This record gives sequence, C-alpha cells and structure tokens, in this order.
Amino acid sequence: MSFLKKIINKHTINLANSAAMPVIGMLVLSLLARKLAPRDFGNYIFFLQTFLLADMFRTGFLQTSLVKFYSGAARDRANNVAGSAWVVGFILTFSLAFIDLILYLVVKSNNTDLEDTLKWFGIIYMTTLPSAVAGWILQAEERFDRLFFLQILNQGGFLIFVLISIYLKHVSFETVIYSYLGTNIITSAVTISKGWSHLHTIKHKTVASMKELANFGKYSVGTSLGSTLLRSSDTFIIKMMFPTALVGIYYIPQRLMEIFEIPMRSFVSTALPELSTAAQRNDKAAVAQIMKRYGGLLTVLLLPVAVGGCILGGLVIHLLFGDKFANTDAFNIFRIFMCYVIIMPIDRFFGITLDILNKPHLNMAKVFLMLIVNVIGDFAGIAIFHNLYGVAIASLFTYYTGVLFGYFTLKKHLDFSLNDLFSLGIDQLKEMKTNLFHKNKPKTT
Repeated sequence: MSFLKKIINKHTINLANSAAMPVIGMLVLSLLARKLAPRDFGNYIFFLQTFLLADMFRTGFLQTSLVKFYSGAARDRANNVAGSAWVVGFILTFSLAFIDLILYLVVKSNNTDLEDTLKWFGIIYMTTLPSAVAGWILQAEERFDRLFFLQILNQGGFLIFVLISIYLKHVSFETVIYSYLGTNIITSAVTISKGWSHLHTIKHKTVASMKELANFGKYSVGTSLGSTLLRSSDTFIIKMMFPTALVGIYYIPQRLMEIFEIPMRSFVSTALPELSTAAQRNDKAAVAQIMKRYGGLLTVLLLPVAVGGCILGGLVIHLLFGDKFANTDAFNIFRIFMCYVIIMPIDRFFGITLDILNKPHLNMAKVFLMLIVNVIGDFAGIAIFHNLYGVAIASLFTYYTGVLFGYFTLKKHLDFSLNDLFSLGIDQLKEMKTNLFHKNKPKTT
C-alpha cells in the first residue's frame, strides 16, 4: 500500500477523531454553562481541570513509551510491554486515588466545594484506566477506526446522558458526575469485553520492562509538564504586567491556534506507530524518511491556511467572539502567530522523533529551553513595545529556538536537511493532487 493510500485511510479517521472530540466537548460545556447553577458549574470545571491534570500525568508517563516499545515488536515482546504498562498504570492510578482518599478524609465537612471533587475523583480516575490503556494500544496497533469508536462512545455517551438529565430537569453537579462516571464505566467495560485493553497480558509483565517504561516515561511526563507551562506562561505574565481585560484579548488568538493543533495531533498520532516500528528495526533512514514525509506534508498544507488566517482572521474573530473584540489587537496578534505556525509541525515532529530515538531527555530539554526563551522574551518584548505585541513577537523566537535545537540535535543521529522536509512535502502534495484527479477522471471505452 502506498504512503498516499495509507495517509488517506488512517489519517482521515484520525483527523475526524481529533476534530470531533473538541466539538462534542465544547457542546457539552456550552449546555452545562447554561443549565447548571453557577456554583455547580464552577465545581464541575474544577473537577474537570483536576481530572485532566491527573490524566495528563498518567498519559504523559505511559502513552509515548508504550507506543514506542509496542509498535513493530514481536508478539511476545508486545504482550510483555502491554502487561508491564498495565502494572505501571495500576501503580500510578491507585497511588493518586489513595492520595485523593486521604485528602477527602481531611477536608470532609470543612470545604464542601472541594469535598465534591475529591469524593468522585479517585473513583472515576480508576474507572478510566482500562479505556486509557486500550487507547494507547490501539494507537500502537494503528487501529484508528476502533480508537475513533471509543472516543465517540465516551464523549457521545456523556453528551447523551447530559441531554437526558436536562430533559428530565434533574441536571446538577451530582447528575453530571454520575453521567461522567457511567460513561467511563461503559467505555472501559467495552474495551475489556472486546479484548482491546489486553488485560490478559498482565501475566506477561516483567520488572525490567516496567523499569524501562518508567525510565522513559519520567522524561515524557516532564515534556508534557513543560508544554503545559509553555502554553500558560504568556497568560500568567500578561496577568502580572497588564490590566486583566488584556488577558482575554490575547487568549482569543491563542484559542484560534487550536485550529492548527487538530491536524497536528492527528498527523502525530498516525506517524508515531510508523516511527516506532522503524526505530525497532534500528532503521534510521526509514525514521528520517517518515519524519520528513509527515512533517513536510503538514507544513505545506498549513501554509495556505496560514495565509488565509492573515487575511480572514479578523472576520473569524468578529463572528465567533462578537463586536467587542473586533477592533482590538486580537487580529494583529493572530497575524503574528501565523508567522510561526508553518514551523510548528517541524518542531512537533522533531520532538517526537527524539522520543522515538530513545532521546526523551533531549526532547524535554528542548521544551524547557523554549519555555525559558519564551519567559525572557515576554519580559523583553513588554519592556521594548509596552503592549501585547511584545509578548506575541516573543513567541516567534520561542518556536524558532525549538526548531533549531531539534534540528541540530537530530542531525547527530539522522541524515536529513530542512530542505528535505519542504521538498518532500511538495512532492507528496503533487502526488495527492495527481492521485485525486486520476481517481476522479472518467474511464473511456
């Protein structure tokens, strides 16, 4: 099967998954914001942020390491990795659940709002472990159709339960949490019953593999933490240095950047198993080729979108956020962001390739270097320009620093050039165009 056919099949499903989940999540959030009492909605947001932070820790610790060691491995080795990941997942999950129980017993009856979150966090966190492991294994096996089904079952099921609660006029923090719990129990039960979670592989675990996963995972979770801080640092600095109203103005173009995150997450998720398989064979030429194909094609595809964003971004901001943001600095900040959006795929693929080459410490170093450059650049930009443009311009230096660090680091291990990415991306785009026109051309007799 050609690369083009593979990317259309796998990537289309994965892209649909990446696009559908934020839409469903935003719809649920919009419904709850309208239907829940302010206190209940605040409690739900606090619970959700707490849960997502804990989930990020578990996912950052295990996802990349499981995919790396599982993809392309022989069946015995794959079972060993999956079983070891289960045990590490148990340790992480039940450790956090135990801490949650202790905190619940301490704050019970003293802080009812915090008590509501602590009461349910540990239980729900444990119920999500099977579906989380299943998702990582399905990604490693490149079964994006099953992964898409699980995501729709989970998010769509939660939406249905919320709609039922609203219809019955029994919507509250408790009913929303019951819906969240019920949906995750159903999703995990499906993964176990269908064998997608590979629960039976626990008997194949080994201490050596558990240590291998944990050693790799400590850097991956460090990278995830650094990425979270990198995304949040601008907001904290603006809050510190400017009136609070400017935080919202800067947040709008930041939120619009999630449009570009959707295809990037999809491409990365699709490419990761292929990169892992090539790395398992110690085929560095194939690793470089896969990185260039995906990173180059995504860069070329995003280029016209970035140009369109520079032209139409103001209209989009006006339509989505109303008149009060139409004449602010939000549009010009978005234009500045467009100057580095075309290198974001390169930065992202340099990072995951470092992970795949068993250099997660270098990827973590890259992210924290970008964080340092961003913080210093923010304060320098504010000192020079005395406005939000200084913060936005600092982001240019941040991402170009990441690309340069990733490039010179990878050059020590792989034979490639930046020109290779762009030229191969253009070639892939031409192949896609030729294939589509040939496919749609009517046959002559």
